[in-house]
Amino acid sequence: MNKIYSHAGSAFDGLLFDGMFIAAGGFGLCGIPELLIAAIREAGTKHLTIASNNCGVDDFGLGVLLKTKQIKKMISSYVGENAEFMRQYLSGELELEFNPQGTLAERMRAGGAGIAGFYTKTGIGTVVADGKEVRTFNGETYVLETGIVADLSIVKAWKGDTTGNLVFRKTARNFNPPAATCGRICVAEVEEIVPAGSLDPDQIHLPGIYVHRLIQGEHEKRIEQRTTRAAA
Repeated sequence: MNKIYSHAGSAFDGLLFDGMFIAAGGFGLCGIPELLIAAIREAGTKHLTIASNNCGVDDFGLGVLLKTKQIKKMISSYVGENAEFMRQYLSGELELEFNPQGTLAERMRAGGAGIAGFYTKTGIGTVVADGKEVRTFNGETYVLETGIVADLSIVKAWKGDTTGNLVFRKTARNFNPPAATCGRICVAEVEEIVPAGSLDPDQIHLPGIYVHRLIQGEHEKRIEQRTTRAAA
């Protein structure tokens, strides 16, 4: 089975539809599938629900889909430095489901592992627990969170082989593995595609069984902010 596609647009052939649910890897602007996001923008797919740690910045990452009003709902743990995200949410144009960061990661992991739900103490006594089932175990109160299963996962890796095995680079691993596993279809973009068998099995972070389509491309690799310190 050939998993390699020539560019991001072709990798989405037959996959995109209005109202779909997408899980996206990345943290801030680190390890985001920027080429796949741009292809979704170009496709014009609308009314999207996207589960991702945050929504990029105003002009990059998932923020470009906010700018074109293609996102209906975000499931996120961090609004970050995205002024348009904040504006759309406060004006009622964008639905937002806040999740604690660890809970969001575990919801993706659980969905990918076939686990329908799990109980966690995180969020008890806050609006995060409103409307959710609450139970007591060994004298401690827990809230039920459901696993995430998305129509599509989009992720970014450092290297991939022709069978879809992926290696992430350092902190760019972040949400990418759990996001990849929870999609019914996973499309990945990488900086380099290498022959099957050339990756050390002990260094593979995501087995190719989870990856259905793969592209290689050039990446901008922005950072969200720069911190400076005055000389003494």
